[in-house]
Amino acid sequence: MKRRTLPAATALVAAAALLLSACGSEDDKSGDNDKIAGAESGSPTPKESTSPSGAPAEDKPDGVDVSLPADVNLVFDWDEPKNKNEAAAMADTANFFRAMFRGVDKGTTKDAGVVTYAVDGGLKYANTQINAYIDGGWTVTGTRRHYDVTTRSAANGALVEVAFCADDTKFYGKEVKSGKVLKTDPSINDFGYFKIIMVKNPTGTDLWRASKVFVETKAAKCR
Repeated sequence: MKRRTLPAATALVAAAALLLSACGSEDDKSGDNDKIAGAESGSPTPKESTSPSGAPAEDKPDGVDVSLPADVNLVFDWDEPKNKNEAAAMADTANFFRAMFRGVDKGTTKDAGVVTYAVDGGLKYANTQINAYIDGGWTVTGTRRHYDVTTRSAANGALVEVAFCADDTKFYGKEVKSGKVLKTDPSINDFGYFKIIMVKNPTGTDLWRASKVFVETKAAKCR
């Protein structure tokens, strides 16, 4: 999501900045040492979510609909790691972002995908982003590319850090009522570097959930 420079879109500048900033006080300190942030903390078991019908099987991982409208394309240009847990965590990181932008499209934080793929700080982050769009009367359109992914696991095997770049140069805000697409020229503001801490569902399934989100804005290393 881009920052806007149009005078009529001043409020959208603040909302767009939210999407490329960490939620709450979770500053990006996870790269300061070899420990994964939150590796000592546990997470509660999620409540079961009912999934809407009508989506094809590939859009319903874990039985939850994370399909997006035709004009929203989230590209995950990632190579799957050999480690089984890291591969599963990486796949559900993508589902976390699909669920979040589905929530933006549907105008709700209560969509089944959001509460399935996010918990704790990750859920707070997703809700903050979705509510910013709802309050502004916006949704999204275009293509967002995710690339240069790396993964690493905590010693206990229950946490995986998924880090990657995101390119928003072709990803725009759109006014819900008018359908007007709010475009700006590509700039450093369009690049972010994310670190997502994924936690394994303690019930023994292959589900992984975003528990913390760290973001570096204006990420020159991602250009």
